[in-house]
Order: sequence, then structure tokens, then C-alpha cells
Amino acid sequence: MKSQQFKVVDAQGIHARPASQLVSNSTAFASTIALVTDNKEANVKSILSVMSLALRQGDDFTLRVEGADEEQAFTAISTILVEMGIAQ
Repeated sequence: MKSQQFKVVDAQGIHARPASQLVSNSTAFASTIALVTDNKEANVKSILSVMSLALRQGDDFTLRVEGADEEQAFTAISTILVEMGIAQ
């Protein structure tokens, strides 16, 4: 399992557009990909799940990836988070 903590830096938080990008890119991987905050966990392959976290600017969350292609999945999703300016 690979995991890393991030902080939301986008002023609008993780809203529909970035959530959609995360979902569309995560479905290519067999691994389980989750965003975890406090006691809540969201399946990154489900836009409703990601949006239900209601992550706002300044919130901390953990990207957790586990499975056969976890290295590639982790690299892809963490790169999207940073390059889109969603989190750091």
C-alpha cells in the first residue's frame, strides 16, 4: 500500500471538475484508490464518493492506493492532484 498526505490548496476545494478528472483517470487502474480524511473514506472511482467528502481549501487528506498496479496508480493520481493545483 502506498499513501501520502496532501493539503487542499484550490480556493474552491475539490469540486466537480477536479473530482471528475480524478475519477476518469483512476478507472484505468485495478488498484483500490481512496481519499481519506478524519473518519471518512472516498472511493476515487466514484464521483459521488469524492464529492461527499466536501474537501475545502486548507483541509488535509490522505491518498491511499493498494493493489497490483499501485505504483502507477499512485504516481498518476498524485501527479493530477499537484499539477491541477488541487493539493500539495
